[in-house]
Amino acid sequence: MERIRSLVEKLHKALHSSKGKDMLLYLMCVCVAFVFWVLLSLDSEVQRDYEVPVELTDVPDSVIVIGNIPSHMGVSVQGKGTQLLRYMWGRLPELKIKFSDNITEKNVFSLSKVKIDSRLRDYFGQGVQIMSVRPDSVRVTYTTAPGVSLPIIINADVHPSLQSIINGPITANVDSVKVYGINGVPLSLTQVETEKFSRASLRDTTRIEVAIKPVSGLRIIPDKVTITIPVEPLILKTRSVAVERIGMPDNTGMITFPSRVQVNYLVPLSEYHKDMPLRAFVEYSDINVLTQKVKVNLSALPPVCHNISVVPDSVEYIIERHLNL
Repeated sequence: MERIRSLVEKLHKALHSSKGKDMLLYLMCVCVAFVFWVLLSLDSEVQRDYEVPVELTDVPDSVIVIGNIPSHMGVSVQGKGTQLLRYMWGRLPELKIKFSDNITEKNVFSLSKVKIDSRLRDYFGQGVQIMSVRPDSVRVTYTTAPGVSLPIIINADVHPSLQSIINGPITANVDSVKVYGINGVPLSLTQVETEKFSRASLRDTTRIEVAIKPVSGLRIIPDKVTITIPVEPLILKTRSVAVERIGMPDNTGMITFPSRVQVNYLVPLSEYHKDMPLRAFVEYSDINVLTQKVKVNLSALPPVCHNISVVPDSVEYIIERHLNL
């Protein structure tokens, strides 16, 4: 409190000094000049560009608009600054367009250039001149026919990083979409597909929003889906396995050195703690009398196992003959 009181006293002395009074007078002159500048600016003619949001109202639940009604209109207007002052800050209000008032023919919703200009003059005020509008007219079709559910085909080209794997199917958040047409959906159309997308060097599960590939004359709802690509890191797993012997003739035995081998393979993280069915074996028919070694074979492992190796890949052996007594 003492520090604040001291600061207030110093400020009070500074403002009541001759330099302080000159500074206050200067700031007052700047403020008055700014106010006059604002008033003069608001009274002059200006041209401004706006993105006016569009809202279609009173659309019956049975109606599906086939074409695309613009969500915004680019409008260039000219008028006095005072007339455009309320549009300078904050979000522009929606230009509300009633659906039933703009049905020009069967299954057609349209807004002519004259009608758009008239609505915008009401929107900005009669004293404001509409210089240009983008788009300057709107014409779309609509339907009341029921939609048809069609499955989605995911058109993807995706690749994981070297130490990762796509562990599972690539899926969309919905398995089908509704398709609408003025005269129904052609029987030849049995599925829809996403726009093709590519991703590479994926390290983790990835989600991507992808558009459905449009079909001319039809409306697809939803027109975008979220694609999930399940990616997991690959973990090195090592197991020690006893070497089995198969195909041995009667009264014949084999001893291998070593009697166990080490099997290395990569598995997805979620599969690491699962025991994979694994056998290591040598076949009598594979023995090499010159090297005194025999190749070690492995039983088939599930597809989730990758880069499988065995150490050593061959073992030494001794053949034993058993005499029948």
